Amino acid sequence: MTYFLDLISSGLAIGAVYGLIAMSFAIIYKSTGLLNFAQGEMAMIIAYVAWSISVRVEGNPFIVAAGSIGFAILFALIVERIAIRPMMGEPILSQIMVTIGLSVIFRSAVVLILDGLPHNMAVASGNALVDLGGVRLRVAQIAVVGCLFLAILAMWLFFRGSRFGVAMRAVAADEATARLMGVNIGRIQMAAWGAAAVMSGAAGVLFAIAYELSPALFHLGLKAFPAAILGGLDSIIGSAFGGIVIGITENLVGGYISSGLKEIAGFVIIILILMIRPYGLFGQKRIERL
Repeated sequence: MTYFLDLISSGLAIGAVYGLIAMSFAIIYKSTGLLNFAQGEMAMIIAYVAWSISVRVEGNPFIVAAGSIGFAILFALIVERIAIRPMMGEPILSQIMVTIGLSVIFRSAVVLILDGLPHNMAVASGNALVDLGGVRLRVAQIAVVGCLFLAILAMWLFFRGSRFGVAMRAVAADEATARLMGVNIGRIQMAAWGAAAVMSGAAGVLFAIAYELSPALFHLGLKAFPAAILGGLDSIIGSAFGGIVIGITENLVGGYISSGLKEIAGFVIIILILMIRPYGLFGQKRIERL
C-alpha cells in the first residue's frame, strides 16, 4: 500500500508540473487562439535564470522566487512584443511556425551560452524531505502541487470575477466582435503571455529544485501539450486536470508494469479519450456556421 501511495503522490507532483505548463498552453490559446510551442523552452530558460540567482544569493527562496517571477514576466512581454505581436492578423500556421522557431533558438541559446551540463539548484529548503504519513516528498514537490491548485483558483476567479478576465473570454469567443467593442487585443495578448510565463516558469523552477536542471527540461513542454489536449485546449482548469492524469498514469504504469512503457502510457490514454471526446475531457465542441 505504501508503494502505491508513493507512486500516486510522486505522480501527482510531476502531474502538477505538467498541469502548470498545460495551463500556460491553454491560457494563450484561449485568449489569442495561438499555440505556443516554445512554452517548454521558456520554462527551461526561466529555471536557468532562477539557478543563476540562487547561486548568487545562497539559495534564498524568497529572492529566487521574486527574481524568477520578475524575469518570467519581462521575458514573456519581450517575446510577445518582438516576435508575436507583428504576426497578429497573419495566418495561424505562420504564427505557430514562429513559436516553433523560437523553441529551437531558445534551446540552442541555453546550450551555447551555458555549459549544457546538469546542475543542482542551490535551494536547500526545496530539497528537504517531508514525511506525510509514510510518504516522503521534497518540499519542492509539495510546493508545485500547491502552485497548481493556487493557479487554478486564481484563473477561475480572474475569468469569472474581473472585467479584464471577461474581456479575455470575449476575445476568445469572437476576436473581431471584441475588437469592435473596444477591447484592447494587444493588452489581452500581453497579459496572457505574462501569466503563462509565470505558470510555466514556476513549474520549471520547482521541477529543477526537486529533480535536476538541464537543457533537457524543455521536454516538459512535450508532455504538457498532450495534457492540454487531453483536458481541452479551451479549458484552463481542464488542462491542469489533464496534467495530473498523465503524471499519475505514467507513474503507475512505470511502477507496476514496465518503466519502458512509462513514456507512452499518457499518450495511450489521450488516444482512447479523444476517440470518445475529440475536444478533450472539458473542451467545448465548436459549431461552425456557413
